[in-house]
Amino acid sequence: MRRLLAVMLFLAFVQAIPFAQTPASDHPFVVEYYYKAKWGHADEFLKLFKKNHYPLLKKEVEMGRMVKVWMDQPRYHTTEDGRWDFRVTIVFKNATVANEPFDEDALKKQLWPDQETYAREEQRRFEILDAHWDLPVRGVDLEAKQ
Repeated sequence: MRRLLAVMLFLAFVQAIPFAQTPASDHPFVVEYYYKAKWGHADEFLKLFKKNHYPLLKKEVEMGRMVKVWMDQPRYHTTEDGRWDFRVTIVFKNATVANEPFDEDALKKQLWPDQETYAREEQRRFEILDAHWDLPVRGVDLEAKQ
C-alpha cells in the first residue's frame, strides 16, 4: 500500500513539472512510460494493464486529449540495471493538454462500475513492479542547420 501511495504521489508531482518540449500548443507532446516488472510477473502486469489501463488511454484518444498510444517490449534482454519490460508511448495533443489537470475519475467509474475490483487490480498492477518511470521526449531534426 505504501508503494502504491509513493507511486501516486510521484505521478502527481511529475504531472506538475513543465517538461522540456516545445511549448507551442500546436505541437504534439510525447511521453514514454517505462515499466519494470518483478521477475516472472511481466505477463500478469500486461494482462492487468490491458484490462484496467489501456481502455482508459483509448478513451482519452477518442476524446482528442491524446493522439496515439502504443506499447513496445524489448526483443532481447539487457543487464538488470537497464532492464525494462514495457514502454508505453503516449502522444498528447500538445504540452498544455499533457500537463493540465485532468480528472480521470469519471471515466474510470464509467469504464469500471465495480470500483472495488478495479482498485484492487490496479493496486496489484503496481505491486508487481520493481520500477516505473516517465520520460518526456522530443524529436531531433538531424537535417537542420546548426
